Amino acid sequence: MLNVDRLIVEFDKGLRTLFSQAHSARPYPDAELHDAPLDETEKKHAAALMRVNHTGEICAQALYQGQALTARDPQVQRRLELAAQEETEHLAWTAKRVHELGGHLSVLNPLWYSGSLAMGAFAGLLGDKWNLGFLAETERQVGEHLQSHLQKLPEQDEKSRAIVQQMYVDETAHADMAVELGGATLPQPVQFVMQLNGKLMTNTVYWV
Repeated sequence: MLNVDRLIVEFDKGLRTLFSQAHSARPYPDAELHDAPLDETEKKHAAALMRVNHTGEICAQALYQGQALTARDPQVQRRLELAAQEETEHLAWTAKRVHELGGHLSVLNPLWYSGSLAMGAFAGLLGDKWNLGFLAETERQVGEHLQSHLQKLPEQDEKSRAIVQQMYVDETAHADMAVELGGATLPQPVQFVMQLNGKLMTNTVYWV
């Protein structure tokens, strides 16, 4: 049973995720790299891709928070909360890079956050093995998405590429964690619907 204090804490997390500047405990992956010359088309493209990655991290925060709210096993709750802290760092990295490239963050972030929070809470209500299975599949698909961005980013944009590469390492670790904790393999139709939702988000946020 969720108590009022817990709901207030989670509501506060949501507001901070959407409207506060995120901070990173670890060094920024691109801290030692210099900006390479990019023309205006390359800058806009790189900024749009990093905006998509930022919104992806908004969704990840919401998913983790929703899943932790309804997870039954205290260990699972703790691991989800720790993973969410790493996702907060990803928010800081991607937001900073979007602004460096002269771009803007998506105005639709509150919408994506709300939907992802609801999906995460629903996954948790299904039981921890499905909750963790949903997490593992989400992170697997995010990993594929990040790999595709490494192919799409301008080759000389080493700063963006360093951020995306470290995000890929972290997301892979989160997927492995979910499987180790007992995550079940989701049915193919569910995986397919998740892929469609991911494509809708990425294709929309690239522009807005």
